[in-house]
Amino acid sequence: MSKDIATPNRTKDILKKYGFTFKKSLGQNFLIDTNILNNIVDCADLNNESGAIEIGPGIGALTEQIAKRCEKVVAFEIDQRLLPILKETLSAYPHVTVVHSDVLEADIHKVIRENFKENQDLMVVANLPYYVTTPILLKLLEEKLPIRGIVVMIQKEVAERIAAKPGTKDYGSLSIAAQYYAEARTEMIVPKTVFVPQPNVDSAVLKLTLRTEPPVKLKDEGFFFKLIRASFAQRRKTLMNNLTNNLYTKNEREKLEKVLLECDIDPTRRGETLSMEEFALLANALADMEI
Repeated sequence: MSKDIATPNRTKDILKKYGFTFKKSLGQNFLIDTNILNNIVDCADLNNESGAIEIGPGIGALTEQIAKRCEKVVAFEIDQRLLPILKETLSAYPHVTVVHSDVLEADIHKVIRENFKENQDLMVVANLPYYVTTPILLKLLEEKLPIRGIVVMIQKEVAERIAAKPGTKDYGSLSIAAQYYAEARTEMIVPKTVFVPQPNVDSAVLKLTLRTEPPVKLKDEGFFFKLIRASFAQRRKTLMNNLTNNLYTKNEREKLEKVLLECDIDPTRRGETLSMEEFALLANALADMEI
């Protein structure tokens, strides 16, 4: 008989034993389908020499499946009430370390140095709470961690936005930010019925494979992202209007138009139609000019 955590009965028993109640504020939804958990771990391509970082292990359902495949797991858990539960459910896996911390405030570089071997194959594998998906993913990408990639279960809509291509309704500043650091691909759609409690929306498993170098050459990375945020500030507005409302003044409109035309970008286009290469071209041209 399977003793996997991720079955409806075992999950129910564990929650009952500890009198655990779900906190809506922490976006807690636990998976109760072992097949889906195994599919998530498959996407990470782990081996017995790999290390894995998990965020929000819950009662350890995904942690257990990751632990079966790799040498070392470190899981960040913010909810103190789950620590004694994890101690019990993961007792058969001494190579799992649970860190009681909000991952957004944690020094992940330090945790990696203290828990993993130098140059160890490292993946982030997690079922992320919906309400903090974007800040967590951006932190993982922007901090340039020594990881091979990220496999996460997130809200389907967010996965679609991250993997979106130019000219589509889902394409935006988040798509460009994620794809600047990594190649993004939606691996599978996960129905809401395999969670307790059931969320209101379906989920998706997203795989981000980190790039060895960015796909575009930039003079100023910070300015590039500032330009992108301004370009998507109001989706229905043209690039010209967004940039003069959010990055430049009305007096600089003429100079800005000149730079856009020199880059062969029609000022009346919307931000969602520009590729990352076009944004890079524009950012580098604007960085050169004192507007």
